[in-house]
Amino acid sequence: MRLRGKTAIVTGGASGFGAGIARKFVAEGAKVMIADINAEAADAMASEIGGLSFGCNMAMSDDVIALSEATLKAMGQIDILVNNAGVTHLPQAMEDVTEDDFDRVIAVNAKSVFLTAKYIIPHMKSRETGCVLNVASTAGVSPRPRLSWYNASKGWMITATRSMAVELAPLGIRVNAINPVAGETPLLKSFMGEDTPEIREKFLSTIPLGRFSTPEDMGSAACFLCSEEASMITGVCMEIDGGRCI
Repeated sequence: MRLRGKTAIVTGGASGFGAGIARKFVAEGAKVMIADINAEAADAMASEIGGLSFGCNMAMSDDVIALSEATLKAMGQIDILVNNAGVTHLPQAMEDVTEDDFDRVIAVNAKSVFLTAKYIIPHMKSRETGCVLNVASTAGVSPRPRLSWYNASKGWMITATRSMAVELAPLGIRVNAINPVAGETPLLKSFMGEDTPEIREKFLSTIPLGRFSTPEDMGSAACFLCSEEASMITGVCMEIDGGRCI
């Protein structure tokens, strides 16, 4: 029960890595608000694990404000913020990515972090305590070809994590990130372009441990970094990648 008494927001928490993090947090004693653009899926996940849910678009300021207000009304405080909501574009030459797809990737992967910093972190500042976890990617460390703008958005998140950590440390707020390798989530097919045994084998060949990451892997790492066991850790971007970035 490493998170007993803590409250947390997990964005993109209805599926994939976010769902794995939300499940682990509840299992470790936290009260969790699952924020997701798919409100129906968020409701279902909240019912399954015993959490709360809120349907919202994390790239829209009004939605993030409403999420913050709803969480504070329901829970009284926000101890942990997990910025997990994310999207990608299909693998293709950088110049072939449409402007709409580029804008969507930057809005969800980057602007959402700006908006939670603007509308949720002030609450943490007022209490002089809190923990932020950004879900970045190995793509921001060791980019794969034909995913240029997704790679760039995750590189942005890694730099943002370090900058936020330096700025917020004197206020008692820790900021870290996890860098997952490709995993068994709804985004996997988008990363690969198409899901075939041959393409899976090509991806797996780049991961020394020989398997994709799982939501459970991310939940375990997130729980550690957001617990008091990691009270001296801030500004870290931890690869959860089976050795891919070695």
